[in-house]
Formats: sequence, C-alpha cells, structure tokens
Amino acid sequence: MKSNLFLRVIIGVFCVFLSFKTQASPIFENQAEQWVNDKGKQLLQTFGESDVTRKYALLDAMMVDCIDFNYISKFVMGRYWRQMNPDQQQNYQTLFKRYALSLYKGFPLDFDSSTIDFDITKVIPTDKSTTVRAKINLQKNQSAEQQPLSDIFVDFVLHRNNEKIQIIDLKLGESSLILSYRSRFYEMIAQNDDDVTWFLEDLADITEAAERTNQEKLQQAEY
Repeated sequence: MKSNLFLRVIIGVFCVFLSFKTQASPIFENQAEQWVNDKGKQLLQTFGESDVTRKYALLDAMMVDCIDFNYISKFVMGRYWRQMNPDQQQNYQTLFKRYALSLYKGFPLDFDSSTIDFDITKVIPTDKSTTVRAKINLQKNQSAEQQPLSDIFVDFVLHRNNEKIQIIDLKLGESSLILSYRSRFYEMIAQNDDDVTWFLEDLADITEAAERTNQEKLQQAEY
C-alpha cells in the first residue's frame, strides 16, 4: 500500500529524471527549500483536480516547467549520445519528453491528495546541484484504528538551468530515477545490437502506443 502510493505520487508524476558538466550559478538553501515547498503544494493541489483532461494538462505543463528534460535525456543515453548524429539527437530528445509525459499517465492518479502531506527535512548544496530531502507523510487524516504508515523520504536533486531551477533526478534511498531510465534504455539498445537507429524506432513505437492508450482513457472518461 505504502509503496504503491509512493509510486503514484512521485514516479507517476516525475517519471517521468552527472556526467555532463554544467555552467550555472549555485542554488541557495532557502531558494531550494522554497522551490520544493511551492511545487509540492502545487502538485498536491493538481492531484485534487476532478476533470481528468484538465489534470493531465496541468501536470504536463508542470513537468515541462519543473524538469530539465534536455539534461536528463543526455544523461540517460550516456555514451550512446555521442554516437547519434545531430538529427538523431534532436529526434531522441523530442521522443524522450513525449515518452516521459505519456508514461506517468499510466499510473492511477485518482487518489485523495488531502491524505498526503510533506515536510522539508534537509537541504544539501554542492557545486553542481542542490538536494532537497522531503518527508512524505502518509498518516494525515488517518484514524487511530488504522495501522500506522511509515514516513517516506525522497530526494529532489535540483540545478539551475539558465537561471531557472529545475529537477534533474529523484531518489528514494539508493534508487535513482534517471539511473533506472538509463538501465532500461541500455537494455533496449543491447536488444537492438547497439544500433541507436533501431532503438529510436522502438522508443517511438512505445511512445506512440502509450499516447494512444492515454487518449482512449481520456475519451472513456468523458462518457
């Protein structure tokens, strides 16, 4: 139960995220804490939207605004990024964003967000990024008769992209979302005999299938 709820709240939304050097000014601790607080409250409010089409539109806009898809897509591909020509790189980054935006819609997002709360417990700045640790509280509005749920801690890894604060990874314990993406994509590339052209074709097929499924769900929800 606890694990499934975490997947819905975190991975389902940010499913969608360092070997690439960045030139950026540091994020101060109070800025990082305020950013996560504000975006977290906005996220929970969006989960409470009853109209599914509007909810997805708001979540899409939030993800595009809050996540550095270009940075993450390069990291996920690793050494294979340099094997792609400029046209392939551009095609891949467009596909990656579509893939991420389609993937979270496969998770149930109709839970009661009023039962979830969070607190910022730690801010860890470094030269290249700032990590904000949030405690996800699942015990809000829980009755005394129910078995208490343990707190969940999630790390938001942030950097500044052209003066804009954005997410570049999410971590639960030792699990990194972008490393999970990399592992999956490397597996797909290996199955295609290390041919990035075939990989891009497969990624396009997967993305288009997910988008069709999501569109069908939206149409069904309207009736």
